[in-house]
Amino acid sequence: MSTYSITRLHDRPDLKETAASWFHSKWGVPTEAYLASIEECLKSEDSIEQWYVVLDDDKIIAGIGVIHNDFHDRKDLTPNVCAVYVEEEYRCQGIAGKMLQFVCDDMKSRNIDTLYLITDHTSFYERYGWEFLCMVQPEDEPNLTRMYVHKQA
Repeated sequence: MSTYSITRLHDRPDLKETAASWFHSKWGVPTEAYLASIEECLKSEDSIEQWYVVLDDDKIIAGIGVIHNDFHDRKDLTPNVCAVYVEEEYRCQGIAGKMLQFVCDDMKSRNIDTLYLITDHTSFYERYGWEFLCMVQPEDEPNLTRMYVHKQA
């Protein structure tokens, strides 16, 4: 991963439209929703809402976000890591793990040492220090999904 750089969108507001479109293309959430969240991120260095991309030169190859709630019923479990995605041709290079650690470290620098995420994966996040917490009900979905927690000392 040495040739790729993890970039906080707070530090690169010029990437906000490109990043919002990229996240939309991966997850189907409206571009406007990503733009609104990224705008929140840009307002303050201390905002809980944060967005990050991994660049290969100027091309976004991976991304991750932190928001208050990732559309589930456990509003008390916050903030949530969300929208974790690595382009297929860049997978199996440790990029996801480095992104997760970068986000955990960045949030820890803001005095946030506990993060949550929901996923259908059953063993992926354990490799990076995340622990299964409980099942939660996603909004507008019939089935429960897995909630993980990461606590950083």
